[in-house]
Formats: sequence, structure tokens, C-alpha cells
Amino acid sequence: MRLSDNAEEILEYLWRMNNEMGKELVNWEELKEDKDAPEMKELLARKYISISDDGIRLRNAGLKEAERTVRRHRLAERLMVDVFDLKESLVEDTACRFEHLLRREVEDSICTLLGHPNYCPHHKPIPPGRCCRKAERIVKPLVIRATELDKGAKGIVAFLHVKNSKKLQKLMAMGILPGIHIESVQKFPSYVFRIGQTYIALDKEMARAILVRKSDEE
Repeated sequence: MRLSDNAEEILEYLWRMNNEMGKELVNWEELKEDKDAPEMKELLARKYISISDDGIRLRNAGLKEAERTVRRHRLAERLMVDVFDLKESLVEDTACRFEHLLRREVEDSICTLLGHPNYCPHHKPIPPGRCCRKAERIVKPLVIRATELDKGAKGIVAFLHVKNSKKLQKLMAMGILPGIHIESVQKFPSYVFRIGQTYIALDKEMARAILVRKSDEE
């Protein structure tokens, strides 16, 4: 059974205090939680924390689970900013809600989609996951910008990251849509891509807005 949302929030707070503030012991005044709260009992039952009159500490198992919770939250923030283009004022609250819905398999898929980011929008490190370690072994992430495709390489458009609606409409009018197969034909002086029998020339900014999954199709 997964932890309650409140229990996950406590783990996340403790991890930040431990790893980013250097506090192994967090006192009750800082935490602002009752020792007998249901979420405390959850964390104690799983041996994620130890408590005393002075405060609360993360145990080894709790530290690992807390790191995964922080990872989900910061990946959710990246998703909100990079893909959904949410306003900064909405990112934190939306990410807090979204992180609790993520499962590990979905979390790794989102991380891969985003290209295994190292930092959240607030420039705080995102703890690496299994998919990140795998990506290091295979060198490149599954999803890359179209500008990173080698000449002659093919890919499938994953999504378009364009904040300007007119530029988005322009790309779509050219036939550049998620799921479309695309081939890199030229990289200089402009980027040229082939879609079916059509050749499209783009400047670097427009080409970078196209995120593709590399294809082994020859």
C-alpha cells in the first residue's frame, strides 16, 4: 500500500532539510506536525523515521523513499514548465498534486521524455533514477531535440515545445505533428528535414522546438 499524500509531504520536507540544509535532526517546531498524527504512525510503521522529544530523523529506508518522492515532485515541476508551459505561480501547487499520482514506471517514462533533466525549474537537483543510470550507459536519452539528430538519422516527433502559439501553428501547418516520422537532411546553414516526400527548412530556434524519439528505421 502506498503512503498517504501527507506522509509523502513529510518525507519530502525531511529530505530537503537533510540533504540541502544539512539537518539530520528536524525539531518539532520546524516540522509543525503532531507526533501522534496518522501520517507519523505510517512512517514509523514502515521504519522510515525515528522520533524523540528533540525531533525527527530519516532512517535509511526513509531516506531512499524520500529521495524518490522529491524526484517525482521535481520531475512534475519540469513537466509543468517544459511541456505544459504553466505559469510559474501555478507550477508548485500543480506539481504537488501531480507527484502523488505518479508511479515509478510512469515517473521513469516522464524522465525519459524530458531527456533526464538534472535540475528542476528552481535550479534544485533532481535525484537520478534507474532510467537515468540506464541512459548514461546507452549514452543518449530516447527523446532529443531535432537539432541533435545526425544527418540522415530518423525520428518520430514526440511533442512540440513552443511557447509562441503562432510558431506552434506554423510548425503544425508544415505537417510537423506528434507521431510523424522525420528525417534530418541538412544541419547547416539551416536545418532541413524530410517528412514523407516534403522537405522543410527551419532555423535553429524552430528546429529545437521539435522533440523526437530516435528511430532505427532505415
